[in-house]
Amino acid sequence: MTASRGRRDGVRERAVLHVERDSVESDRTSQRRYAEASARVRVRVPAKVNLFLAVRGLRDDGYHELVSIMQTVGIHDTVTVELEGGESTCRHPAVRRFMELRFSHDGGDGVPDDESNLAVRAARLLMQRTGTGTADPRDRDGAPDAVPATRVELAKRIPVAAGMAGGSADAAATLVALNRLWECGLDRDELRVLAAELGADVPFCVTGGTALATGTGTATAQVLARGPFHWVVGMSDDPLSTPEVYRVFDEVGRPTEREPDAVLQALRTGDSEALGDALHNDLEVAAFTLRPGLEAARDAFLAEGALGAVVSGSGPTIVALAENERHARDLADAVGDRFDRVEVASSPAAGPDVADLR
Repeated sequence: MTASRGRRDGVRERAVLHVERDSVESDRTSQRRYAEASARVRVRVPAKVNLFLAVRGLRDDGYHELVSIMQTVGIHDTVTVELEGGESTCRHPAVRRFMELRFSHDGGDGVPDDESNLAVRAARLLMQRTGTGTADPRDRDGAPDAVPATRVELAKRIPVAAGMAGGSADAAATLVALNRLWECGLDRDELRVLAAELGADVPFCVTGGTALATGTGTATAQVLARGPFHWVVGMSDDPLSTPEVYRVFDEVGRPTEREPDAVLQALRTGDSEALGDALHNDLEVAAFTLRPGLEAARDAFLAEGALGAVVSGSGPTIVALAENERHARDLADAVGDRFDRVEVASSPAAGPDVADLR
């Protein structure tokens, strides 16, 4: 495999070239079906916030046992996938043996632009498990097929390493988008199985909504939420490493048996005040240890009348619950100078939104 790196209109770009697959697919009917597929697909995917997170302890495999309630919130990344060259002149990439992926993003230095990016890993995994890109690269007269690269473009609004599952959301969106573009035919449950191989939050991001997560976070069950709930999301440009937060938690934190019942009840009834009282995250103590200013920022939300405020995931993002949208905007104005970026958003947001761009 060879790779090159460059800039295109201020966007980071990585070309990942010619990865050979092992099997051969010669089904001409399948090729004709692929040729009729959309040449461009866009998926908008929402961020995640943790309304409840309890650490039960350290497992034998080195991961932490968790109980968490996650909900998608209306801050979105967008993944666009397309066949370069246009479907009018090129065949679908599923008819060739050598698949070319080109990945670009506008997320700055904090977003990997190589094979370590979860979006690229998601594309590779889908290729491997579905056989996409495994056909004989020559047509019936022996000439090489003229097939374009598949481009994956990522537009970032979810902050990086911020406790909002930005990378996981991008991986989920890539699975959903390429499943449509490549006509793989996988349903959401099958995509979730693949997603679990990529990371703890990725299966949830494939579905969105509100879920109770257990184990390492990959086992999720949808729960009823009667929102909408209105949030102020305080974000920092200085990320926190999730492994580092858990390492510090092992030093300064304490596993708890706290249960999520109060949060679940508040979600079922749509009671914002009760939900604000029940927000909880065991990892806060570790995030506050690594970033002492975060505790004061959370307390500022409470002092200004937020119904509740909590660190999301491993931080450093803080989410504060408001009574309504107007109250949320007032809170954002009051505490905005404590964060690098503040947004008002509602939840639960719908899961990945798919659009064919023909």
